[in-house]
Amino acid sequence: MRLCGVGDNVVDRYPDLGVVYPGGSACNVAVHAGRLGARAGYLGSIGRDAPGDLIRHCLASEGVDIRWARYGDHPTAWADIKLDAQGNRTFTDYRAYTEELRLRPADLDYLASFDLAHSGHTSLVERQLAEIARVTRVSFDFSYKDMSYARPLLPSVGIAFFSRPALDREGCEGLAAEALALGPRQVVVTCGDRGALLATPEHRVWQPAVSTTVVDTLGAGDAFAAQLLVALHAGAAPEIAMARAAAYAAAVCRHPGGYGYPADLAALYEDPMPPPTQEETT
Repeated sequence: MRLCGVGDNVVDRYPDLGVVYPGGSACNVAVHAGRLGARAGYLGSIGRDAPGDLIRHCLASEGVDIRWARYGDHPTAWADIKLDAQGNRTFTDYRAYTEELRLRPADLDYLASFDLAHSGHTSLVERQLAEIARVTRVSFDFSYKDMSYARPLLPSVGIAFFSRPALDREGCEGLAAEALALGPRQVVVTCGDRGALLATPEHRVWQPAVSTTVVDTLGAGDAFAAQLLVALHAGAAPEIAMARAAAYAAAVCRHPGGYGYPADLAALYEDPMPPPTQEETT
């Protein structure tokens, strides 16, 4: 499988712990897909600052193709996170990068070399989603966004992800049915520790959450999405793909950060990292 994350990158800061991790949904999914055997790429704008250097270095270290990433003078987005005793995370502050990602014809040619482009509501690609869908299949994470946001985008989406931890079973199935009617072949509704639903025109698969010792829930949804996408593309039955995704997400919850690579928070905002070597970028 060939998967490209398109859009956001961010550093996840834990002020209480004095540590920071690379993140962002598009990057997280690309990294986890690569770890699961996919050929992974990333297309987005990375800041020319120390947090951006961390993101670039970590993506390259994971073998994610970043040759088509852009580098801008904008500051890297960050999210401040607090963990409770159960490892559940709360975002306490956030600074977004708000410039729309504008794709060039060469970018679309690059995306056409992938089986799937994964993006989401934080990636600022809404106005170009139809163009992406013309060259490759689109996976899109709507997260908590409602149908007024999702409705105009769903015709361009092949597999849609929603997060509804407070919605009951009937509500999740209703949301999935409404989304399916607008174009996607598959709709996933994640419900936190209550599990997740995969809906297709032919099937409804409910997967319970896998019990685990939780250290940090950050990035679990992205890990779930990556494993599900890889398994479905490999031809796994929906029930098998969902079980693998739940198990993989549970494993990620046992470790801090979206995909590892801790850095010292104070040092990161003082001294830039060295750029990656040529071997890391090819």
